[in-house]
Amino acid sequence: MIKFVMCITRHASMTREQFREYWEKQHGPYFMKNADKMGAKRYVQGHTMNTPLNEGLRASRDMRPAYDGVAEVWFDSEESLMAGMSTPEGMELGAALLEDERNFIDHSKSTAFIVEEVEF
Repeated sequence: MIKFVMCITRHASMTREQFREYWEKQHGPYFMKNADKMGAKRYVQGHTMNTPLNEGLRASRDMRPAYDGVAEVWFDSEESLMAGMSTPEGMELGAALLEDERNFIDHSKSTAFIVEEVEF
């Protein structure tokens, strides 16, 4: 399996609570209702916790501030991802998801990439 991973920064106009509410209650359910249209097998939202541990981790490694969250979408293979995104339904869903993301994600401060897991 492969994963589409998106490290997300919320719009500056949103509080962390507003961002989480929208992502969890609006965007997530919409995606899951339609995930089969692009061949997605699993979808997980990782919401960054508001804990002093995060600041300690960041400071001890001299890293930038944490993203507001991480989205992970599993696919059987790169080929299945490409096939799912190439159908009319997949392309329509991809466009609709991107449009909805603009409601809560600052794309200029976020990133997305494909990974394969190596388990030890």
